[in-house]
Amino acid sequence: MTDLNQPEPGVLVGRSVHRKEDVRFVSGAGHYVDDHVVPGAAHARFLRSPYAHARIRAIDTSEARAFPGVIAVFTGQDMTTAGIGSLPCGWLLKDRSGRPMAEPPHYALAVDKVRHVGEPLAVVIAETAMAAQDALDAIHVDYDVLDAVADAAQAVQPDAPRVWDNLADNLCCDWEIGDADAVASAMERAHHVTRMALSNNRLAPVPMEPRAAIAQFDRGSGFLTLHTTSQNPHTVRSIISNVLGMSEADVRVISPDVGGGFGGKIPVYPEEVCLCWAASRVGGPVRWTSDRTEAFLTDVHGRDHQTIAELAIDSEGRFIGLRVKTLANVGAHLSLGGSAIPTFYYAPLLSGVYRLPAIYCNVQLVFTNTCRIDAYRGAGRPEATYVLERLVDQAAHELGIDRVELRRRNLIGRESFPYATPLGLTYDSGDHEATLDLALKACDWNGFAQRRAEAASRGMLRGIGLSTYVEIAGGIPSAVAGQLGARGGRSEVAQVRVNPGGSVTVFSGVHSHGQAHETTFAQIVSERLGVPFEAVRVVQGDTDRIPFGRGTAASRSLVIGGSAILKALDKIELKARKIAAHMMEASVEDVRFADGAFRIVGTNRSVTFKEVAAAAYHLRDYPQELEPGLDETGAYDPENWTFPGGCHVCEVEIDPETGKLTIIQIVAVDDIGHIINPMVVEGQIHGGLAQGFGQAVTEQCVFDDAGQLLTASLQDYALPRADDLPSFTVMTHATPCEHNPLKAKGCAEVGTVGLPPAIVNAALDALRPIGVSAIEMPLSPMRIWAAIASAREITR
Repeated sequence: MTDLNQPEPGVLVGRSVHRKEDVRFVSGAGHYVDDHVVPGAAHARFLRSPYAHARIRAIDTSEARAFPGVIAVFTGQDMTTAGIGSLPCGWLLKDRSGRPMAEPPHYALAVDKVRHVGEPLAVVIAETAMAAQDALDAIHVDYDVLDAVADAAQAVQPDAPRVWDNLADNLCCDWEIGDADAVASAMERAHHVTRMALSNNRLAPVPMEPRAAIAQFDRGSGFLTLHTTSQNPHTVRSIISNVLGMSEADVRVISPDVGGGFGGKIPVYPEEVCLCWAASRVGGPVRWTSDRTEAFLTDVHGRDHQTIAELAIDSEGRFIGLRVKTLANVGAHLSLGGSAIPTFYYAPLLSGVYRLPAIYCNVQLVFTNTCRIDAYRGAGRPEATYVLERLVDQAAHELGIDRVELRRRNLIGRESFPYATPLGLTYDSGDHEATLDLALKACDWNGFAQRRAEAASRGMLRGIGLSTYVEIAGGIPSAVAGQLGARGGRSEVAQVRVNPGGSVTVFSGVHSHGQAHETTFAQIVSERLGVPFEAVRVVQGDTDRIPFGRGTAASRSLVIGGSAILKALDKIELKARKIAAHMMEASVEDVRFADGAFRIVGTNRSVTFKEVAAAAYHLRDYPQELEPGLDETGAYDPENWTFPGGCHVCEVEIDPETGKLTIIQIVAVDDIGHIINPMVVEGQIHGGLAQGFGQAVTEQCVFDDAGQLLTASLQDYALPRADDLPSFTVMTHATPCEHNPLKAKGCAEVGTVGLPPAIVNAALDALRPIGVSAIEMPLSPMRIWAAIASAREITR
């Protein structure tokens, strides 16, 4: 990785410090939920619907209850009779006329109907996992099978099967943003309008660690403990306690090491609710671990948009208007972010890196007989970038303008920041021309013609494509989020505890599932306080140990969680200065802190931070105005989104006889603000690029007309493999964020945002000379081969 903002020697922040976490992970000492040993725990297995849509006429569990080893069998009716509530959506949107969106109930076990394949409708609790599994086959369900609809475009048709009987149609919300009249005017006076229909394929998160949960209920105290694979334990606690009708003080959620999440472990799941309630009913701990097919059927999916977009351009090649209409599949039930991601996390990004004076977007959220849609790495921003960057490339082709030149004419210049878009965002900083120039140089864009000719001499088709992008990360002020419909704030809390011996424990409300919080947060604390890096410990993922937190999503960990740590460190330093002043019998105003020591200005008198830490707990003549100890809590509520941006370039080669696409090179130049650990950043960008490649080339959840998921195993769902990818060229060019104390923007999702359109643009650059003008993701050999064959047939 090329770091163009290399830190000064000896400075810890900005250096590639080795990850603390890796010691236990590579040695097999990680501790995941399924590793947790609970003596006497019963095992749960869920009866799942084989149909995408069916009415439940009756469920007979008597035979299953009589199976050896079975402790209990529960149905949805049992839970609703007990008063167990519905899982909520995290955002309440309003439609174009101001009416609230449709929000049907989502019970942990289906009651009247099943609405997607894999939806649970009963749970068996048994002494062993095998006994529970065997008993599932003895549950008899009388289904009235109904017609199903899995495709959003089909679901909005007047004669489509209705997912929810009490709704007039399958629309959850008909939402809009922007100025429709201004865009219509731009379209009328445009020199040229580029129109495209695009799809953004549905994806499954497929983390290495499947979901798992263990619920323990103490009858004596009424206290519930849930170990679960979650990216945000406090949210799980809040929702679980609300659904079960318990006090949050009586619920503890522990999320230990998490083996990948990618957004799929943000929501609260029906299985977690069932286990918690079942544990209280059977009087003992209950555990469950998902198998891979269950994960494909029930882990939230991502993307699944169908879009029609129009870009208006004047006679000088300037963008003057953009109109977008999107059908967003939300599945059968609304997930925690199911309504926000296709709207507020998507449409406002349609301005991209360009000066676009008028934009209008209409998004229809559509219920279908499929599992829920929620966050998948990038969550709305990849969808927006894909629409815009495909449009720009197509416009360049139609106008006969070089695609780099068309972008340059419309880029927001560095001198224009802060820049207010027509959709309500204000970009605080950026340098899109610089990231574009760096990427073009790194990929040898000007030398491509020679490489294309060489490939042609071998009978191969060569193409190169680019994508310039900006995304949102972190979060917006809690008050603004509330105005937009969020049912929760966006602030973050951190506690920094300086121990008497001078070591430091950080309690963070964000939670790692691969992001190296234990390393980067320790770097921040170590540099600020002057304590050894090894003496800083980061604790996360336990609601009884962390003051509060909103977990990890939307690249918020460093931007918001790190800023909360800095707020706590400010308080630590201030109190420590007062203690040091007392120790040295000096005025606080005369004491300065640097390099791990407190010094009196103009003298050689000093005390170390370690000495002050000891005094904070052991000083016999403690200042009356201070309380003993050195333990502070900091909170940070973001002032604005952060806006990572950059340019990604991809070069591909296609075999026209087989349709096989080979990635020749990928160059990613990203502006992610201030960097704490370049090695961690590079790893995060690598992971995002791999998943961006997966969407563009290999991955797609496919349903048949009956709503059956045809890609419900790793034999059918094509994850990218190491040999699919070249070595990445990853570079950074930072412009600091202007409104958070770390000057950071976030890096974890940029690869999924910028790369997919670059790959597709590269493939079309290779295919256009033989007559292929459009193609959809994923770019499988069959899809490419069929497009080539169709083009050849047309030209005959």
